[in-house]
Amino acid sequence: MIDAATGWSERVAILGRSYLVMQDAFQRILSRLPFPVLEIHPDNGGEFFNAHLINFWEDTIQGVELSRSRPYFKNDNRFVEQKTSTEIRAYVGYDRLDTVDQTNLLNQLYDRLWIYYNLFQPVMRITEKKVVPGRNGSHRIKRRYDDAKTPFDRLSASKQLDPEERERLEQLRHDTNPRTLRSEIYHLLDELHRLPNASENHSEDVYQTLFELPESMKGEDIAVTLSNDRTIYAG
Repeated sequence: MIDAATGWSERVAILGRSYLVMQDAFQRILSRLPFPVLEIHPDNGGEFFNAHLINFWEDTIQGVELSRSRPYFKNDNRFVEQKTSTEIRAYVGYDRLDTVDQTNLLNQLYDRLWIYYNLFQPVMRITEKKVVPGRNGSHRIKRRYDDAKTPFDRLSASKQLDPEERERLEQLRHDTNPRTLRSEIYHLLDELHRLPNASENHSEDVYQTLFELPESMKGEDIAVTLSNDRTIYAG
């Protein structure tokens, strides 16, 4: 999830695409998001935009607005698409990850990237874009950008951050060594690439990946068998 105004980013790894894990991922994000959510602009995929998730957001946040991308307009989600490339694929690549251990380790990696990108990595926003005519009827796009600032600095400047939350994040940045943080990130990547993928017909317990186990499910042992294209619940 990307905040269009500040570039603040949140990422969570989930095992499968069930409503259970999607809901859990959103709850995990909301538990640490330092500002209120006013509008959700999800992808068109059925796992992101369906009746259950619409109800989740409307029940969780009163007055939240919901919009969606237009069919065949890929640039409607340009912020997420760009961050997926630079903040996920650039690290993890395109390999299949399909086990509980891989999911949990990936979330440990994402926790470090949460600090690294939101508190230390500056972003620039386009302030102007215009078409400049050239020779022989050609043209080029000229873009102007504002000063580079971290998402946290942009959020602080917006005056939308609670003073106590701002102080907590400032202290976290002060106490974090960026060089050590990068070393932790690449150490976790090495560990992730060493983990084996799921064996054929092997059941993975999706509940072992959840941020918080639902009260109704505590004490139960329910596994899933992963195939190449879907998650099948096994009783």
